[in-house]
Amino acid sequence: MSTNADPATPAAGAAARPGTNPSSIPQPACEHELVLKVIPMPADCNPNGDIFGGWVMAQVDLAGSVLPARLAQGRIATVAVNQFIFKQPVRVGDILSFYATLTRIGNTSITVQVEVYAERFSAQGRYVKVTEASLTYVAIDDQGRPRQVPKAA
Repeated sequence: MSTNADPATPAAGAAARPGTNPSSIPQPACEHELVLKVIPMPADCNPNGDIFGGWVMAQVDLAGSVLPARLAQGRIATVAVNQFIFKQPVRVGDILSFYATLTRIGNTSITVQVEVYAERFSAQGRYVKVTEASLTYVAIDDQGRPRQVPKAA
């Protein structure tokens, strides 16, 4: 699988930018792929000033669907959220990076692990894992019925 490295994330063994803490910079395994970057805005906040968990979940679902859609070569639907862990709050202005990896490919379903890292607005260049999730998608036909996932050639 190809890897699209986040330009802000140095490759393993590379020196971190000055003023960054190398242990806080995510080092996703080579099978993880950057699939989405997004910045939450004030309209996405709850009354406490943190980003709504539901907003984060929606972004994870979008990010999680990228690799299965590519593999399924057609329509897919989310059928399960197997695990969802909020590790840290997400704040307005954070730059969120979503990394995905395929963890299981079945006959009609595909399971994906998504990890979300925040580059804090006030501490750019430092990353903290804020969310991780496992989701399952199913390949569907035009009538919404499960169909076979194409086999790799």
